[in-house]
Amino acid sequence: MPNQLDQLKQFTTVVADSGDFATLKQYAPQDATTNPSLILKAAQMPEYESLAAKAIADGRQGGASGQQLLRQIMDLLLIAFGLEILKIVPGRVSTETDANLSFDTAALINKGRRFITLYEQHGIGRERILIKIASTWEGIRACEILQREGINCNLTLLFSLAQAVAGAEVNAKLISPFVGRILDWHKKSAGKDFASAEDPGVISVKEIYAYYKKFGHATEVMGASFRNKGEILELAGCDLLTISPQLLGELQSATEPIERKLSPALANQSKIERLDLEEKKFRWLLNENAMATEKTAEGIRAFNADAMKLEQFIAAKL
Repeated sequence: MPNQLDQLKQFTTVVADSGDFATLKQYAPQDATTNPSLILKAAQMPEYESLAAKAIADGRQGGASGQQLLRQIMDLLLIAFGLEILKIVPGRVSTETDANLSFDTAALINKGRRFITLYEQHGIGRERILIKIASTWEGIRACEILQREGINCNLTLLFSLAQAVAGAEVNAKLISPFVGRILDWHKKSAGKDFASAEDPGVISVKEIYAYYKKFGHATEVMGASFRNKGEILELAGCDLLTISPQLLGELQSATEPIERKLSPALANQSKIERLDLEEKKFRWLLNENAMATEKTAEGIRAFNADAMKLEQFIAAKL
């Protein structure tokens, strides 16, 4: 019997949630995702010191100084990790925009264009890049513009059907609903744990997947932020799943048969109704969803905190 990771790959695109190149080689995912937390962790590893050193050297050549130089080096470091990852994975890499731009549509558009330009300067076509943007109303508007320009986006920090529908309506290439963080909130709120089949994060992704397939949205659904293997197995059949090294290892070392739980055929049988959205409705639905409101804001704060730590790490080397 093939291991569970190989079984999963038969009907779901497996993505590695890591900035560690050794992990990518070990589990042979199709794509890879990064975020400020993962890049901070990887940048501090001795084996990746050369990437930071090169980003600093390249940044200094531009003639900038102070905060402008630091921001340029940060961008170059993110791209450096992306370039190395693309040497390993055959598919795409997701590169995250600055969390502190999450409510600035114009700045997000400019950052997405800059990332694509930097990748193209290294011979990487935009079809291999996903620009990660938080699923705020402003982020979704930036996604709309970038997608029209042929720049594919990954709407991240996504916790609700309203965010998912708004993303699909602007033709986002991909969305990343955060399964584990939804579970975290409900465990704390309810004071109890949940079996995988009843996991609120799992249920949320199944609802989004059913909506997309039933109403013909081309946007891909990529479950993210898993807390345990059971969540992954309950979403077998989802378009993509981005998985941490620890859970990739658990899947690789297990051989029990797994069952496909999500499929377009099953989704088409769902009784979910179409959601009509405009800005006021989006903001109201997000406001009424305490979990989604809190986890989106918390996620933006956490990514910004790690980005600031990464800035301090670079500043110390400068």
